[in-house]
Amino acid sequence: MITMSDFQKVEMKIGKIKAAKAVEGTSKLVELDIDIGEETRKLVAGIAEAYAIDDLIDKLVVVLVNLEPKKFRGIISQGMILAADAEKPILLVPDKDVAPGTAVR
Repeated sequence: MITMSDFQKVEMKIGKIKAAKAVEGTSKLVELDIDIGEETRKLVAGIAEAYAIDDLIDKLVVVLVNLEPKKFRGIISQGMILAADAEKPILLVPDKDVAPGTAVR
């Protein structure tokens, strides 16, 4: 269990995928440029086996924005997109149109 103050440290926002490309040398990773309102961030996500690159462009996703950056295959990922942990990842997406940068609570 975590406390409410622990949960309040987590910062999530709606992001809009502006660009996507496969990460060379792997069949699972995708490099994404995601508009989170005040800036565009580069993220690496293990969703290549579940989503076609072209289907990701302009998709709205939930982004954990205050996660410590981590390097994957030489690419620094500046956050994490949220997905259900099923046989293949299923992106968590808003059911209505919402502006990039909108806070998720």
